[in-house]
Amino acid sequence: MINKEIKLNDLLKIHDLENVRIKLNKFNGVDDPIDLFQKDPDLVNNQWLFWREKRRFFNVGQIAINLIRVQGDVYLLTTIKRVTKELGLENNINYEGEELDRYQPFFGRVLVKFHENFSTTVVGAAQIINQMVVSQLLPDVYTNQGFPGYDSVCLSYSELKSALERYKSEWIAALSNQKAVYLIRDKCNGKVYVGSATSQKGMLLNRWKSYMANGHGGNKSLKNLVMTRGFDYVKKYFQYSILENYNARVDDSLILKRETWWKNTFDSRNPKFGYNDN
Repeated sequence: MINKEIKLNDLLKIHDLENVRIKLNKFNGVDDPIDLFQKDPDLVNNQWLFWREKRRFFNVGQIAINLIRVQGDVYLLTTIKRVTKELGLENNINYEGEELDRYQPFFGRVLVKFHENFSTTVVGAAQIINQMVVSQLLPDVYTNQGFPGYDSVCLSYSELKSALERYKSEWIAALSNQKAVYLIRDKCNGKVYVGSATSQKGMLLNRWKSYMANGHGGNKSLKNLVMTRGFDYVKKYFQYSILENYNARVDDSLILKRETWWKNTFDSRNPKFGYNDN
């Protein structure tokens, strides 16, 4: 049996390739687009795709395919948009576009191999798309962030939300049956909140999901913070880590005792240092 290569356009089935341009995003010396994609997909799907200085990369009505380098000759398809408007050069984002819904199931899931032998970042699809071979169709949106171990968890709000909402199997499995004492740190003012995940509270997975949903997880002081500063404050400044973790068989009373010990250690009931209210 002969294994025939699957080209990118075998999936996309775009007929008018003369009206399509491909943007190849790579490490720019400061930021790696694959890291940014995992934190904020809109950043690479708008600012990176539609950024320009003097040269005009797209015309209104054209289709823009966005690829970001994962490593070597492997790229990830992140979006396909039709360009709807050209903006002024004073903006960082110089075009507007609407995502083509029929391709949405492929976004963040199609890895292609392509050896680039030119320096420009935007190329007409007719020139290169038939050289792009599908190397893998992922079951879920790409991530290179496997669960690092309980002692190494330290995530921003957006990183934790991504880990939970995109159903990264390693993260879900690691958190769903674990009791824990955890720490939330406000990076803006240095204050901390010590919390616990027990069987009564739905274990660590459900406890952290509650913070992703509303920013406060039911805590009085955090509720007040969200009411006064807004949910966006939490999304910008909060960081989540695990102080101690225990398997599901450990009695809840031990977890609560350890939670109290950490509250005393951080003095987190003191409004000067923390958000704990009991």
